[in-house]
Amino acid sequence: MFELLINYWPKLLNGAAMTLQLTFFSVAIACLLSLPLAILRRSGHVLWQWPIRLYVSFFRGTPLLAQLFLVYYGLGQFRPELSELGLWWFFRDPYYCALLTFSLNSTAYQLEILRGGLQAVPLGEIEAGLSLGMSSRLLYQRIILPHTYRIAFPALGNEIILMLKGGAIASVITLMDVMGQTRRAFSQTFDITIYFWAALIYLAITSIFVLIWRMVERRLTRHINGPVPKIAPNPMSTNTTAKNIEVSNAN
Repeated sequence: MFELLINYWPKLLNGAAMTLQLTFFSVAIACLLSLPLAILRRSGHVLWQWPIRLYVSFFRGTPLLAQLFLVYYGLGQFRPELSELGLWWFFRDPYYCALLTFSLNSTAYQLEILRGGLQAVPLGEIEAGLSLGMSSRLLYQRIILPHTYRIAFPALGNEIILMLKGGAIASVITLMDVMGQTRRAFSQTFDITIYFWAALIYLAITSIFVLIWRMVERRLTRHINGPVPKIAPNPMSTNTTAKNIEVSNAN
């Protein structure tokens, strides 16, 4: 059992690096795209609202594996057209196809998470900013976006974890991530314990990520979840209470 791990440990580490790289870039691209789309989605303008709704419904309502096949195998049928546009170099590479698919999928989920965060910002805070003469840009920078990301932060962490684990399907298009290296090792040894070691690698990665994410979350919300300050008693109110007690006793 351990001999198998020793023999394939370097390849599994290379696969883990591929998994982390693919997850990081896809989530980063999704972070850049999701916020402006969430703002447009919340604006209520028909020109933007319906296309974004259709986009979110498709990527949230269909399996990630089907989306990956549509991009990698489906667009491959349009090789002459893509070659004329100078895009075939992109769509012939399984890594770029997986990156595009995962980015679009994660954008749909992050978009809805941020839309919920935008809607949860108290209206009173926005009105207070407007009363101070803040511009729309300053209002988003100082009030709306910090509050939105604080609300959405736990859900965004869950989405990244789901993308990290869901990215295991990249192996079906010949990418050598953790699962790809595991499948190759199993085809050579027929030892099922290699999947156990792969599961432990995913568990270790997600555990470390959750630990770091919670530390960052506590850091961002320390002003909310901190200890309740003790309020010293007011000596004037204490003296007044004592005098009232004496008067009532005298009566």
